[in-house]
Amino acid sequence: MPAAALKPPLPTQSTAKRPVLLDLPYAPLEKRPLPPGRPREWYVAHNRRLKAMRLAIALLDSGVHTPNQARNETIRDTAELIGVHPPSDTTCHMVRAFMRYSR
Repeated sequence: MPAAALKPPLPTQSTAKRPVLLDLPYAPLEKRPLPPGRPREWYVAHNRRLKAMRLAIALLDSGVHTPNQARNETIRDTAELIGVHPPSDTTCHMVRAFMRYSR
């Protein structure tokens, strides 16, 4: 039997006795310009989806696992914690939708 099979796995958010602290964001990747020639609404929607996905990941990492736990205040507090501008109500709704459909 391999030695790796004998070691117990490291605790994760779901198996730890206490909540695992949220890692602060790592250095962001180098940004590339978005493709030119699209309507402005496309860029707004694209950036909103990216922001909502970042917030959904941060919420899941911090122990908020269901959409009904993610109230607007919780989402906005998380945005402040990870250094993102406070999201609008529409973005908060999108965060809950990402959490709902990720299962």
